[in-house]
Amino acid sequence: MKIYTRTGDKGTTSLVGGVRVLKTDVRLEAYGTVDELNAQLGLLYTYLAAAEDLECMNYLQRKLFSIGGYLATDQLQTELRGSCGVTSEDVTKIENAIDAVTKDLPPLRSFIIPGGSRGAAVCHVCRTVCRRAERRILSLGERFEVDAQLTAFMNRLSDYFFVLSRKLNLLSGEEEKLLDISGT
Repeated sequence: MKIYTRTGDKGTTSLVGGVRVLKTDVRLEAYGTVDELNAQLGLLYTYLAAAEDLECMNYLQRKLFSIGGYLATDQLQTELRGSCGVTSEDVTKIENAIDAVTKDLPPLRSFIIPGGSRGAAVCHVCRTVCRRAERRILSLGERFEVDAQLTAFMNRLSDYFFVLSRKLNLLSGEEEKLLDISGT
């Protein structure tokens, strides 16, 4: 089987189920950005050492793949596969992960400038790509129905990357770069 098909040479591609759309379609922007985020998680994984972080990253990569399948399906044309999407349990799971990381962090009293250790910097890239994916999904939601659990999950996910960046800086002994908002 060849990896190239030549079917997209004129700027179209197939959604799940075979419906052809332009490669600039809002749906492709949504699931393409989720795919980009998933690739960034592959990079982030290489900076993690704690078993719970690695386990969470494995879960997140699989969940993002499922979200991509959900977003790549025009449910007006094709029935959604059962394994695609997000449940309320998924939202709770990411909230619990945020809480678990946050409990060991010092209180946040200022804005944090992205950076610090390499792993923390990659977390910030993941956070910003996640925010863009969320915006793309919300744009898709202006034209098609998008499950509210999915948007809630993506919103929480960017928060997870923020607290994970703080954890990685703390573990590596890197000081967080704080933004002085006092005006002095």
